[in-house]
Amino acid sequence: QGLGQTRFICTSVPLDGDVCAASALGTGSAEELKGTVLQLRETVLQQKETIMNQKETIRELTAKLGRCESQSVLELPGEGKGRKGFSKNTMGDLSRPAAAETLSQLGQTLQSLKTRLENLEQFSMMNSSSQTNNLKDILQNKIDDLEKQVLSRVNSLEEGKLSPRNESEERGKIESTLTSLHQRISDLEKGQKDNRPPDRFQLTFPLRTNYMYAKVKKSLPEMYAFSICMWIKSSASPGMGTPFSYAVPGQANELVLIEWGNNPMEILINDKVAKLPFAINDGKWHHICVTWTTRDGVWEAYQDGTQTGNGENLAPYHPIKPQGVLVLGQEQDTLGGGFDATQAFVGELAHFNVWDRKLSPGEVYGLATCSSKALAGNVIAWAEANIDIYGGATKWTFEACRQLN
Repeated sequence: QGLGQTRFICTSVPLDGDVCAASALGTGSAEELKGTVLQLRETVLQQKETIMNQKETIRELTAKLGRCESQSVLELPGEGKGRKGFSKNTMGDLSRPAAAETLSQLGQTLQSLKTRLENLEQFSMMNSSSQTNNLKDILQNKIDDLEKQVLSRVNSLEEGKLSPRNESEERGKIESTLTSLHQRISDLEKGQKDNRPPDRFQLTFPLRTNYMYAKVKKSLPEMYAFSICMWIKSSASPGMGTPFSYAVPGQANELVLIEWGNNPMEILINDKVAKLPFAINDGKWHHICVTWTTRDGVWEAYQDGTQTGNGENLAPYHPIKPQGVLVLGQEQDTLGGGFDATQAFVGELAHFNVWDRKLSPGEVYGLATCSSKALAGNVIAWAEANIDIYGGATKWTFEACRQLN
C-alpha cells in the first residue's frame, strides 16, 4: 500500500516452470515490454483484418447461394409434401418449375390460342363483319409477338443472360399478356355462343401449370351437407391433379378433390381425408358425384350414376365454412392462390354443380344418364356467367348427353 502508483505485468509460465523465476523475469526492461505490446497489437490488427475478409466472403457466398436456391428444385424423391390431412399445411414447401420449363409451357399455351384463332376463321368467313376480321388480325399479330418473346426468353436462359429476378419479371409480363389475349379471343368466340344454353360449355386445362385456372364468382355458404357433381375427362399421369379446391381464411384445405402423384383420388374436408374408388383416368368422359353430411361424417361416391364407395367419420360435425374461394383446376395453399403446377388439373371439366343437401341415388343416376331433365345446383349452378377463367384455360361448347352415344 505504500508503493503509490503500481502496474501489473502478466507473464506466461510453462506448466512445469518455476513461478518465482518467472516473476523475476517479469521485471525485465521497459523496452522489452514495449516491444511485446507492439507485437501483440500488430497480431490483433491482422486478426481483425482477416475476420473482416472472412465476413465479406461469407456475405458473397450467402448471396450466391440465395440466387441458386431461387432457381433450384429442392424437393428430393420421396420427400417434400406429406399426405394431405396429416399436417397443418400439407400443400406447402413445393418448388416451382424450372424457368425454362415454365417458358416452354407458355409456348404451348400460345399454340393453343393459335388453334382457337384458326377455329374462328370459318366463323369469320360466315360473318364477314370487318370489325371481327380486324380483331382477329390484331390478335394474330399479338400471338406472333408473344411467340418471339418466349423464344427470346428461352434463348437468353440457355445462354445464362437472364438473372432469376429478371426472368421472373418477364414471365409475369408474358402470363399477364396471355390472360388478356385469352379474354379477347373469348370475346371473339362469343358470337359462336349466343345460340347455345348458358350451361353447355366445358373448361379445358391442356397443360400442367401454376397459372391456368377458373374461379367461381360466388363463395359457398355454411353447409351441413353437400352434393358435388361434374363431368370430367382426363388421361394425365401421374394423377389428374385437382379438379376443384375450396379454401377459407385459416384453412386452405376446407374442401378439396385431388388425385396427386400415384395416390387414388381423395376428398378432403377440413384437412380430413377419404379415398374415393374412382377409375376415371382413361381419357373418356365420366360423371362423378360426392355426397356428404356432417352427421357422423357419412359420405358416398358415385361414378357414371352408380355408387362405387361410401364411408363415415369424415370430418364429423364440422360444417363447411362460408366466405371462402372456390377454384377449378388448381389446389390452393393460400386463400385464392399458392398454386403448384404438380397438383394442377389436366383435362376437361363441365357441369360442376353444388347442392347443400344429399342427392338421392335416383337423382344422381338421372344426372349421369341424362334420363331426366338435368338438375342445377342450388348453391353453385354451372353457367358461364358464374365462372371467370385465367391463364389460358379455355371454354368450348359441350353437351353431356352426346358423350353417352
